[in-house]
Amino acid sequence: MRAPHRHPRGARALLAGLLSAALALVGMVLTGTGTATAANVDVIQNGDFSAGNHIAPWTCGPTVTAVNNSATGWDLQGAPAGSDYANCSQQVTVLPNSTYTLSAAVQGTYVFLGATGTGGGDPSTWSSNTGWNTLSSTFTTGAATTSVQVWFHGWYGQSAYLVDKVTMVGPGTGSPSPSASGSSSVSPKPSASASPSPSTSTSSSPSPSSSTTTQPPRQKHTLTGYWQNFYNGATPQRISDVPAAYDIIAVAFADATGTQGAISFTLDPALSSKLNGYTDAQFKADIAAKHAAGKKVIISVGGQNGTISVASSAAASNFANSAYSLIQTYGFDGIDIDLENGVNATYMAQALHALAAKVGTGFVLTMAPQTIDMQSTGTEYFKLALATKDILTIVNMQYYNSGAMLGCDGGVYSQGTENFLTGLACIQLQGGLDPSQVGLGVPASTSAAGGGYTSPATVNAALDCLAAGTDCGSFKPSKTWPGIGGAMTWSTNWDALAGGGIAGTVGSHLHAMP
Repeated sequence: MRAPHRHPRGARALLAGLLSAALALVGMVLTGTGTATAANVDVIQNGDFSAGNHIAPWTCGPTVTAVNNSATGWDLQGAPAGSDYANCSQQVTVLPNSTYTLSAAVQGTYVFLGATGTGGGDPSTWSSNTGWNTLSSTFTTGAATTSVQVWFHGWYGQSAYLVDKVTMVGPGTGSPSPSASGSSSVSPKPSASASPSPSTSTSSSPSPSSSTTTQPPRQKHTLTGYWQNFYNGATPQRISDVPAAYDIIAVAFADATGTQGAISFTLDPALSSKLNGYTDAQFKADIAAKHAAGKKVIISVGGQNGTISVASSAAASNFANSAYSLIQTYGFDGIDIDLENGVNATYMAQALHALAAKVGTGFVLTMAPQTIDMQSTGTEYFKLALATKDILTIVNMQYYNSGAMLGCDGGVYSQGTENFLTGLACIQLQGGLDPSQVGLGVPASTSAAGGGYTSPATVNAALDCLAAGTDCGSFKPSKTWPGIGGAMTWSTNWDALAGGGIAGTVGSHLHAMP
């Protein structure tokens, strides 16, 4: 902070000038290396929403308004609707290699607070509380970070929420917020209906899918796991039971309806019974918790017995509308296409683009074709992948239940081997998909598929071969793809029964890959 500018006279002028210069250095402390460290201030602007039009410089979605409460003063109120999470964000100037504490007073069910672009571990917290409580997290900026985006939002399907006293306390940048504060904490606001009772989570990153929601960076190499909405001898699980190693959880499966192309979803009563009860509310809460941990949960369409068909514009519209309804109802981030009884690339691509437009930023699209479906770019599934490449997250082809198949070099490779994984992945990598859109789909155990079980160690070797040209089998591709997408398994339930080899071995390897 600068001292007030004065015009001293005579001898007093010199003294006052020196004093003024000294005061200009107040708040700056010399470190042992001779560099200056700014004093802690609140770098958020209009964090109490009392300035001017109450919202600026926050950028908010259309369902966020400023409200003047008699007990608490000005707050921002978000009213989530549809796929709009009632998001607000502010770009804040920071100093590199500096520690900041982000806090806010919040009230309402499922309120999220965080920051992105920190250059390190992006912080986030969330709370579900009917009374006022404090969300707070601390983070350190990267060596080249000069600004971060602070955000907060609610959750669709939930009631309106309130936010006030947003602060981010840390080294100032020379332009402190008008509402600067020397405190790094926020006192819970008074509530006439409930006493403050914090209910916070220090999860790594909430990730609701909305065009107005700041998204955390996607894991470079992802592990996808199918979660079984039925019981067949594999370990019954709630969504909350799925290990953190899984970045994308595909809920298997959606159901066909009497309307062509339309889908629905119902929790399986037999599975619920095995879990001693599993309600829709618990299911939705588990999905929200996975989002708060930075994971994606999607609804899978198809499977071995899936009979859903999208072969007309009307069916495409029915598919997009019904899928979007499920996304709104349960909080899914997107959809997985696992149709094993035929795909019409033209109309399914039409449906998926319509769905992506409805969902907005954060939409996740995965596919799990059989090996025969991806042998050439002329097959309908391959054409679908290429037609949706602009919105496609990853294709996790099923490298099992197929017997021997041709690799990209014309060689014939047996399932369950490293050559089978690398030789067939090479077809997709050379056929036009981005490396990040190619994943290796494998069964979690010998019980999970009729054939093609591949050990986790072999899967890791294939990933290294494709990414870096190391640890290859007899087939070694002519080039490498460092951005290879990842791996998938059927299923998280079978993996749990088999001891978690996919989550523990393949998941940890993927997340350690550069």
